[in-house]
Amino acid sequence: MRYDFSTSVPREDTNSEKYVLREKLFGTKGVEPLWVADMDIDTPDFVLNAVKKRLEHPVIGYEEVPSSMFDAQIEWMKREHNVEFVLEDMLYSHSVVASMNVAIEAFTQKGDKVIVQTPVYSPFFHSVIEHERDILKNPLKQKDDGSYTFDIEDLKSKIDEKTKLLLLCSPHNPVGRVWKREELEEILKVCLKHNIVVFSDEIHCDLVYAPSKHTPFVSLSQEARNITVTAIGVGKTFNMAGFAISSVAIPNRDLREKFLKVYNRIHFANGSSLSHAAFETAYKDGREWLEALKEHLLKNYNMLQKVCEKFPHLIKVTPIEGTYLAWLDCRGMKLRDKELRDFFVKEAKLGLSAGLGFGREGSGFMRLNFAVCFVKMLQIVSSLEKVLLEYKKID
Repeated sequence: MRYDFSTSVPREDTNSEKYVLREKLFGTKGVEPLWVADMDIDTPDFVLNAVKKRLEHPVIGYEEVPSSMFDAQIEWMKREHNVEFVLEDMLYSHSVVASMNVAIEAFTQKGDKVIVQTPVYSPFFHSVIEHERDILKNPLKQKDDGSYTFDIEDLKSKIDEKTKLLLLCSPHNPVGRVWKREELEEILKVCLKHNIVVFSDEIHCDLVYAPSKHTPFVSLSQEARNITVTAIGVGKTFNMAGFAISSVAIPNRDLREKFLKVYNRIHFANGSSLSHAAFETAYKDGREWLEALKEHLLKNYNMLQKVCEKFPHLIKVTPIEGTYLAWLDCRGMKLRDKELRDFFVKEAKLGLSAGLGFGREGSGFMRLNFAVCFVKMLQIVSSLEKVLLEYKKID
């Protein structure tokens, strides 16, 4: 089947977060919002049709998570990522961030240290602080080509007896890395040596571009299975964040029981019957749509890269292997962070995520969500090229 991503349904009057909050965040409604990590691309018809079918039954009441829902996800993960889970490993969650907060409370105590590898999605460090744990910051290293890798020596030098948990972002938001197996194995060695639990946020695992291949942390070895909590779901892959459903996979029984003590106290319950139907159908019927989507996203990224290549002394796109989030190195513009943000808002009319929001290491960077339809992407790159031409003249 052929899927068309040339246009998408407008979202301005649909209570979409990225549109509703434009004026509050950017001081104007006159920007294209490219910050929140959902797609301005229509959620697949087969997902919406599953919800419509469920609505044929006139009662929407409390519902248990159907085993068939997790079975569909387990089969997907085995086929697409060569990792095996069983039904008892799986728990419902309404979001990865909620799961992360449970993990912090379950596996650490006040005063313990949690490893965070910056620059990274801001809830990674905000969640640690809110639980009164200490952040052990292990910044990523940027290589000559602009890509990033782990700084293992820095990590080894900072760990002590209070270090209990590592928050891994894989694939990485915002730098776009899909970690190679050997990189993850280095992290595993350190964590095994120091009895550190790994919470692996793998929500972007399906959004990976060839030849890169996602390696689930839990798949590295039996030892990895014993220390890993994996957060996965359909929200990013199929543009289903509004269904508020994801999952947590915990193969180790002791870890699962510790997690459940906090999880049950909070009372996560079982989610929405409509979300169950959407989740299961996405995993059963979504492979062909996803392949077409990734082809489209990569074209969008290449369009952005070509524009930036015209102004290499001003702006560079970090090489991407996964996600639909471009990490723009704007340090060549020699602007302070507020000035850089204002440049994109006031001149380019683009509402991006400021790099500082991902940690101090994000200074001079901006994150741009390129998961939009083709027509909108044309407008974005045209606007960006125009203002960079003007800036070049002034510079």
